[in-house]
Amino acid sequence: MIQHPHQSSLGILNMKRAGEKFQLLRVPPSSDLSYFIKHYWIIHWDLTGQEPHLQDVVPNPCANLVVQPHRTAFYGVSSTRHSHRLEGRGQVFGIKFRPGGFYPFVNTPMDRLTDSSIGTMEILRVDPHALEQQLLTAEEPEQKVRYMEELIRRVLPEEDEQIERIHTIIDHIHHNRDIIRVEQVSEWFQMSPRSLQRLFKQYVGVSPKWVIRLYRLQNAAEMLEGLDQQDVLQLAMDMGYYDQSHFIRDFKAVIGKTPEVYMKER
Repeated sequence: MIQHPHQSSLGILNMKRAGEKFQLLRVPPSSDLSYFIKHYWIIHWDLTGQEPHLQDVVPNPCANLVVQPHRTAFYGVSSTRHSHRLEGRGQVFGIKFRPGGFYPFVNTPMDRLTDSSIGTMEILRVDPHALEQQLLTAEEPEQKVRYMEELIRRVLPEEDEQIERIHTIIDHIHHNRDIIRVEQVSEWFQMSPRSLQRLFKQYVGVSPKWVIRLYRLQNAAEMLEGLDQQDVLQLAMDMGYYDQSHFIRDFKAVIGKTPEVYMKER
């Protein structure tokens, strides 16, 4: 079933304004691929006669396949916020893998792919231009997904139980706002901090500390709605920061704006 995702599920900032510039669809994978793939995503835009749109995207602990003209590749986790320039008319097709879900396809430590990419020929044995031709000209989302899933099934690896373990750990971090230290996670899952670090380095590509900071600041952004400027210090303390300048610096690094600017733009 095609879904129209909300802001927090995709890390797209200012989704209300963004929705005026492009259309975003999310399609769940078939059941036999859901162990590795979180969802497919499709972006369409038509800005003919309009100014280009610069869209900020918050990072997340997932690898992606991105199919777009002349830039098609598998991308590891992006460790920082990044921006996409949309102009004219176009579309992009993507696969968002579950955290750790891309590792079995490459069988190499995922930290080697952080802020980097690998070509489609190396994984799918398909030329990127052929992939673009098939996916970016197909009319219906179901056509795109059906074609992509046929390719994935040809190279589908065996299920790796560590992927489910990582998903459980990251889900725990995401939904427990009191987590501010790696030791809290390692104690909960009865692992040493070093073992947890190695697991994330190999399967995800970023550290547990990075994931904790990411979700803390995403939570902070959500909580800023409805607050006054004088409440920011208390929010920083609630999030485990005892230095407001440190909180502002981290917030800007992840969200791209200071809390004050972010609040004004909401």
